Amino acid sequence: MTLTASGTDTLSDLAQRDFAGNDALMLRAVGISKTFTLHPQGGVQIPALHKVDLDVSRGECIVLVGPSGAGKSSLLRCLYGNYLASAGTIYVRGSALAATAGADGGALANRGASADRTAPANERTQDHRGNAVCTELTHASPHQVIALRRQTLGYVSQFLHVIPRVSTLSIVAEPLVLRGVGAREAEDRARALLSRLMVPQRLWTLPPATFSGGEQQRVNIARGLIAEHPILLLDEPTASLDAENRDVVAELIVEARERGAAIVGIFHDEETRNKVATRRLELKPVLRAVA
Repeated sequence: MTLTASGTDTLSDLAQRDFAGNDALMLRAVGISKTFTLHPQGGVQIPALHKVDLDVSRGECIVLVGPSGAGKSSLLRCLYGNYLASAGTIYVRGSALAATAGADGGALANRGASADRTAPANERTQDHRGNAVCTELTHASPHQVIALRRQTLGYVSQFLHVIPRVSTLSIVAEPLVLRGVGAREAEDRARALLSRLMVPQRLWTLPPATFSGGEQQRVNIARGLIAEHPILLLDEPTASLDAENRDVVAELIVEARERGAAIVGIFHDEETRNKVATRRLELKPVLRAVA
């Protein structure tokens, strides 16, 4: 992606217009940097990302590679809106405005705290009907971020975070219910996905807090994939799984990709990376603060 500003257009304007005009593109990150400030330690700054660019199209699976500390998980969390990028812009195809009503309803799991945002989402680029076709995530309000997560952004974290005493079946079905799918259909689809992921049926009515690490992660994966979001962000989904279960998850990811999902993921083993990736993005540690 090479853009040159001219006249009254800024590079941000051009990047957004170019993104909105290319229907295949689902996610764009431009110049993303992230620095953490340790206030209890005298304001020490730890740079995690520096000027990362990323375009993800429908049917692509971009695998993030690089050593520990290169910022792979930090980038995913910026793309999901858990971290607010220190610099740069993230565009997501889809409007948060239409889905904002009621978007602050409680979620049962993976309740990542969204970054503090006060500016409204930049949704100036419109289709021929006047509807916004993309949202600038880096300037979205908390309600708009939640709406985008409900409709567009799916996320599988490294660990399952759940409210106690909620059944596994309810946890997995919830993303569908929140999107208006009937409870019976949502639970039927949850049962089918849990079966495919080989979660024993005797566990479905139980809360997953006492499950093994591998069982919890399969519940986590089922919850993250069930709604078939157009964009999927996967943070080491297979890290706690044995070879047989890794293969099943890889098959599900490939099916999502072939269905047209735009996927960005981190995978700890080379075999899984080879199965799911269409291309790779290498990240390198930021060794010191960059002016």
